[in-house]
Amino acid sequence: MNVYDSERIAQELTARDYRQVHDPARADLILVNTCSVREKPEQKVYSALGRFRRLKKKNPKLIIGVGGCVAQQEGQGLLERVPFLDFVLGTKELCRIHEILDDLEKSGERGCAVNLDGRIDPYRGLALSPDPGRPTSFISIMQGCDNFCSFCVVPFVRGREVSRPSKDLMKEIGVLSSQGVKEVTLLGQNVNSYGKQTPGEPGFVELLERVEKIPGIERVRFTTSHPKDLSSELIQAFGRLTKLCEHIHLPLQSGSNRILKRMNRGYTREEYEEKVLNLRQTCPEISITSDIIVGFPGEEERDHQETLEMIRKIQFDDLFSFRYSDRPHTRASLFPDKIAEELKQRRLSELQAAQKDITQRKNQAWEGRDVEVLTEGPSKAKAEERTGRTRTNRIVNFPGDSVPIGALVRVRVWHALAHSLRGELL
Repeated sequence: MNVYDSERIAQELTARDYRQVHDPARADLILVNTCSVREKPEQKVYSALGRFRRLKKKNPKLIIGVGGCVAQQEGQGLLERVPFLDFVLGTKELCRIHEILDDLEKSGERGCAVNLDGRIDPYRGLALSPDPGRPTSFISIMQGCDNFCSFCVVPFVRGREVSRPSKDLMKEIGVLSSQGVKEVTLLGQNVNSYGKQTPGEPGFVELLERVEKIPGIERVRFTTSHPKDLSSELIQAFGRLTKLCEHIHLPLQSGSNRILKRMNRGYTREEYEEKVLNLRQTCPEISITSDIIVGFPGEEERDHQETLEMIRKIQFDDLFSFRYSDRPHTRASLFPDKIAEELKQRRLSELQAAQKDITQRKNQAWEGRDVEVLTEGPSKAKAEERTGRTRTNRIVNFPGDSVPIGALVRVRVWHALAHSLRGELL
C-alpha cells in the first residue's frame, strides 16, 4: 500500500511540474513514506532522515517531509523531534500536499496534516497518470480496518474501514490497462470487507467479477484477506473466475487458539484449517502464503509448538514471520507478560527453519512442469535473462533477453531454488 501511495503522490506532484530524480542529492523535495506496522521499519525512518539531514546542510532550500503511518502516528511530535523536518503528511491527507508546499513557499511555515476522522477516501481528487509500459500494478480499493487486533496499529494510523467507489476503481484499472498493465493487485487491510460500509456498492466478489471483464487485464490478485471474513463465495470464486490468480495470502498469526483469542483474531485454528481445506478442494493448484507473529505476550512453549504443528500441517507455500514488537495505542502493548528477545529469536529461527524445508519441497514439485509467466523485467542475477511470476506467485528466471516486458510466455521449470524457479522458454 505504501508503494501505491508513493506512486499516487508522485503522480500528483508531476501534475504540478515536479519531476522525479533518482539521486536524493539532486532533489528539491524529499518525501519519506513510512510504515509503522513493526518497530524495525519505524526505526529506519529516523536513520533515513539522518542521512538526508546532511543534504539539507548543503542545500538549505531542500524540503523534507515524512508521510505514511509513522507520520500519522507521531504527528506534530515528529516536527518537534526532527527540527530540520519541513512537513508531516498523514495517511488520509494526501491531497493536501500542495497546500502544505504552498504554505512553506509563502511563509516558511512547517506543515502537519494528520486528520483521520471519518470514512474518507484519501485518493479522491489526486491526479491519475501512471507510467506507461509496466506489466503489473497495485491499486488500493479500500483503506483502514475495523477489526482492532490487539497487536495491530493499523486502525490507529489508517483509520476506520473505507471502500473507494467502484466506479473510480473501474476507471483507474481501465487507465492502467490502456498503459499496458496486464496484472492488477487489489489492496486493502481487509479486502473481504469491501463495500460493506458503503450502501449501493458491490461486495468484494462482485468487484472481482467486474474487474474480470476489463479488456487488457489478464491477471487479478488481491491482498490481504482476513481469515474470519473469508466467505464461501470468495473461496468458490477461485474455481470460476479465469483471471483470478491461484494464490491467496491468508495471515494465520498463531497456531494456538489461546494466543489467537488474546490477539482478537476472531477465528480458531480449526476454522482456519477448514477454510484452507475448502480452498484446496475448490482450487487444487492454489498457493497459500501466510504471516506469523512469534513471541506474542504470554506465548508459552506449548503455544509455539502448536504453531509449528500448524505450519507442518497446513504446508504453506511461503511464510512471512516476525518477532512481536509493541505498537503504540494497541492493547497488546499493555500486556505485562512480554517474551524475552532471545527467546523470541530462538522460536523465530525454529519456525523459519521448518518453513524453509516446506518451501523448498513445494518449489521442487514444479520441476519439469510448464508454467505461464508474466515477464516483468530483467533478472537481477543475469542481465541477459528475464524474470516474472507464475499465476501461483512464484518467481521464475529464464534466458531470453529479447522477450518483451509484459509478455505472457510459457516456461518449462528445470530447477527449483529456495526462493525462485529457473526454467527455459518454450
